[in-house]
Amino acid sequence: MGRLRYDGTSEPILIDDGTLAHLKVIVGTKLRRQESFMMTWHPREGGDTGRLTVWIHPAIPLQFLFTSAESLPVEKQRIEDMMRSLNATGELVIDDYVEPTAADGDKPRA
Repeated sequence: MGRLRYDGTSEPILIDDGTLAHLKVIVGTKLRRQESFMMTWHPREGGDTGRLTVWIHPAIPLQFLFTSAESLPVEKQRIEDMMRSLNATGELVIDDYVEPTAADGDKPRA
C-alpha cells in the first residue's frame, strides 16, 4: 500500500501502488504545465466516512511513497481516461480509478 503525502503536514493518502503510479503521471503532467486542480477521495484511515478534497498546486509539497522498490508499469488508456475526466471537470476523483484487491472487493481504497 503506497502513500501520497500532500503539504507535508496532513496524514498521507493510502493508495495501492498501481493507482499511485498512474496518479504520479497525471499530477506530474498537470503541475509541469502549471495547471492546478482539485483531487477528491474517500479516506481509508481515521474512520472518516466522508470525502476529502485538496487543491493540487505546484507550490504545495507532494510526495509519492511506493511500497514496491521497482517502477510499476502504467497503462496508456488508463492515463488518458483519468486525464480526460480531470480536464472535463477540473477534479480528479481518485476512487473512480482505484484498483480493488481481493480483501477490499469493490470498495474504494484511497
